[in-house]
Formats: sequence, structure tokens, C-alpha cells
Amino acid sequence: MAIEVRPATAFDDVKTMVGPKRPDANVCWCLSYRLTSSKENLSLTGPARGERVRELCRLDPPPGVLAYDGDDVVGWAGVHPRADTSFARNRKIPHVDDLDVWTVWCIRVRPGHRGRGISHALLAGAVEFAGDHGAPAIEGYPLDNRGKKIDLTMAYAGTRALFERAGFTKAADTESVLNGFPRVLMRLDLR
Repeated sequence: MAIEVRPATAFDDVKTMVGPKRPDANVCWCLSYRLTSSKENLSLTGPARGERVRELCRLDPPPGVLAYDGDDVVGWAGVHPRADTSFARNRKIPHVDDLDVWTVWCIRVRPGHRGRGISHALLAGAVEFAGDHGAPAIEGYPLDNRGKKIDLTMAYAGTRALFERAGFTKAADTESVLNGFPRVLMRLDLR
């Protein structure tokens, strides 16, 4: 398996990974953490959410990275400067210093492709993407599940073990809990 990770500039591929089956559905589109304003997040309903993502895909940098197995999109990771996300003001996840860090907040692998190491490739691609854009460090806020099973709808945050295998180290505890598991702040310095 040769997984290639590329910047998420192809809207249709992003839609395949995080878009709803029904265009009028009010699902995440991976915008919940990406937008800095909860007012904007709540105001975007139905097709407007997809249109906002289409706009983000045209920006430099785009809103994340996509994993491909040949021509098939098989994964997504949301990654961007923390200042451009809701983590910039999140009270439950601390800032450990004043660096302009990037954050990876969502890792998603398509059904039928899971269990093949694609999440590892996505996280490595997110790190490379952040580094290529001058990030001094990158953070994630995965679940510290200690090997216990995670509901697939909540697995998007990743696990502490996944981040540790990618070279991240625990920088802080958080007050955030997802699916009954504490989230930890994991960081990788890129300088």
C-alpha cells in the first residue's frame, strides 16, 4: 500500500471524506473546530456548510490534508494554525506557551480502508504540511483511552498512542473529555 498525503485543495474529495450524504444535513463538515467563531459555526446550515468548506479549500493553506490510495481518497486530517481554530480560545485545552503552533484536530479514514495504517500516514502528512508552512510546532488533543475501545463517531480526535508513535509527547493535561476519555495535549516541535 502506497498512501500519498496531499493538501486538501480538491473540494469533491474533502466532501467525500467529511460531507453529509444529504446536502441539507447539518453535520460537522469538520468546521466545528476550524471556525474561530461559534456564531459563524451555528449560522452555517445545510448547503452553506459545504460552501464554506469549498471556500477554505481555495485558501493557502487549505483546511487540511487528504490521503490517497492511488486515485481513491481514503482519509482526511484537519490541520491548520491554532489561531485559525476554536482551540485558540478553548478554555478546556490549555496553551503551553506563546508559539504560533498548528493543531491537528480530526483524523478520519473511510470505512473499508481502516486498519491499514492510513491514520499514521495522515498524521505524518499533517506534520509535514505544517512544517512546510513554517509551523514551529504542532499539537493534537487525542483521547487517552489506554487501549480501550472508542466509539467510531468519537475516534476523530485520535489516540494518545497514535500521536506517540508519530513522535509527539504529552505537553499537558486538559479538562476536555470525549466519549468518556480524557484528552491530552500532545506536541511535536518542528524546529
